Amino acid sequence: MNVVDSSAWLEYFAAGPNADFFADAVEATDELVVPTVSVYEVFKRVLQQRGEGDALQAVALMQQGSVAELTTPIALEAARTSAALGIPMADSIILATARAFEATLWTQDADFAEIEGVKYVPVKSA
Repeated sequence: MNVVDSSAWLEYFAAGPNADFFADAVEATDELVVPTVSVYEVFKRVLQQRGEGDALQAVALMQQGSVAELTTPIALEAARTSAALGIPMADSIILATARAFEATLWTQDADFAEIEGVKYVPVKSA
């Protein structure tokens, strides 16, 4: 199973320098778990940059995977993770969701660089 974090989704949709790194995880929709917080973050960013039509298209692609709701157990684990690792709320929810589904987390967010179970690639300039 795979979880693709928001930065990776945005990189993929923008065909950025790291898009190929994330392509296999994004395109294997039968193994893809999508946290609802990622849907929020990606929709908001695309809405701001390209408008509602493109934002809705991005969400439609994300929903080809299995969307994972924020449940109470995931929220509690996210809070523990945030406190232990000192990472922001959304990042901790994404990581807790990946762990709940025993999924690999794919990202270019440096907050995750040294965490077990994460496939991290640093941001590249275009």
